[in-house]
Amino acid sequence: MRYLVTGGCGFIGSHLTDALIARGDAVRVLDNLSTGTIDNLNPEAELVLGDVTDPAVVKAAMADIDGCFHLAAVASVVSSGETWLEDHRTNVQGTVNILNAARPTNSRMSIPVVYASSAAVYGDNATVPLDEHSTPRPISAYGADKLAGEFQARIAWLNHRVSNVGLRLFNVYGPRQRPDSRYSGVISIFIDLLMKRKPMEINGDGRQTRDFIYIDDAVRFFLKAMDNQRGEASVYNVCTGQSTSVLQLARVVALIAGADADMVFSSARPGDVAVSLGDPGKSVQRYSCQAGVELGQGLRLTLDARYSGELVRP
Repeated sequence: MRYLVTGGCGFIGSHLTDALIARGDAVRVLDNLSTGTIDNLNPEAELVLGDVTDPAVVKAAMADIDGCFHLAAVASVVSSGETWLEDHRTNVQGTVNILNAARPTNSRMSIPVVYASSAAVYGDNATVPLDEHSTPRPISAYGADKLAGEFQARIAWLNHRVSNVGLRLFNVYGPRQRPDSRYSGVISIFIDLLMKRKPMEINGDGRQTRDFIYIDDAVRFFLKAMDNQRGEASVYNVCTGQSTSVLQLARVVALIAGADADMVFSSARPGDVAVSLGDPGKSVQRYSCQAGVELGQGLRLTLDARYSGELVRP
């Protein structure tokens, strides 16, 4: 099969590209390298340097492919509050461009799409664990954009018969997650600070909880979602169902790294939810697939990759 991966030079997209190529698929990557890096790109992948906000670029990139994995986004709660319009254009207009290019034409059937949504659509929701029937209450522009993308994907199916699946990603972590950008996850930041022998910075009181899922597990859900499309516009959680506070995380990362768990506390970030815990039941039932890497093991793999400086390809 031949697939397009938007954002394929980024953290999740590059791992997904590797997995597709490892199983024998051909991959075209569309990326503007705004947050991804060419070093992440699998040498066997074809790179189209361009932006998902450009309909012509998207249409050309979608030519002669069997399916599209759409991961290109400005994936930052903080950024979405500061550069609202620009981020909205990428996150929503980019998604609409992909869905529009996937519509059937006189020469081909519609192209199935699997896209990255986010647990940010749930917002600060008191009903936990969160399942796909929980009422979305986004409290950030990023979460609102991701929810808008889900609604547009529903329209793509109802009006244009573009089969699609949205994966509501919780906190994905692993090798290649950059600590030096505003889009970084807390785990990569903690590891970087420990390597520099600096205290870990905790936003707020550190009691906020997250559902951390290792990159290899997340990638398996993307593959399953594409391989099992059945004509739908569905959303599924990608999570472990296990809750970890930021304070607990800091202590475990320090323990595995063999470092002191020195911490400093700063003010809470705008749009930061207090509790985030997913229910993986629907996705496990649909795809017979569940997270298999427990947090301690995933942190060791991530630390090993950082200390060795390897890109860690399969």
